[in-house]
Amino acid sequence: MQHLTLSNRAEDDAELARRLKNHGPRAMAELYDRYGRLAYFLIYRIVGDQSAAEDMVQETFLRVWNNIQSFDEERGPLGRWVLSSARNRAIDYLRSWEGRMTRGALPIHEWDQPSAAADVEDELLNADLVKALRGAMARLSERQQAILNLAYVEGLTQMQMAERLKRPLGTVKTWVRAALQALRAEMAPYGERAV
Repeated sequence: MQHLTLSNRAEDDAELARRLKNHGPRAMAELYDRYGRLAYFLIYRIVGDQSAAEDMVQETFLRVWNNIQSFDEERGPLGRWVLSSARNRAIDYLRSWEGRMTRGALPIHEWDQPSAAADVEDELLNADLVKALRGAMARLSERQQAILNLAYVEGLTQMQMAERLKRPLGTVKTWVRAALQALRAEMAPYGERAV
């Protein structure tokens, strides 16, 4: 499966939604690869039971497959729709008799708070983005990693970097530009908000 960059994620999700609506043979597997882990973490956080969470992830993706025609990208991105379905499945479970018997679940007063659920969904999507960014940084050359650390971790200007590295300003500018281009290329599947 291709790695998604931040710039392409919305386009890739829109294309994936189209293939799901057409019942494309690989579309469901790609959707699961992209959002299965996030759905599991969200459900597990709510229900607090590993076995139940695993079952609910499968049920969530079956629901998504059966209801994909109702997905409207104008109302929000595919990932949020999948995670909302996962959250709803977890809440349905907690309201059931079996769910009420589960220990360690999310407190009842947090079940129906859309903002709390949206925060968790955002947190999971952002955690996925941070993981992708770390992986992208690791794939850059040592020089590219060092130059980006000087610029974005230490907050040095290009002039300050040139002084510290004892290199001409033009060379440092070229290195920064090349490092950013390499990072953007690595993060392209995640769309424009990634870099």
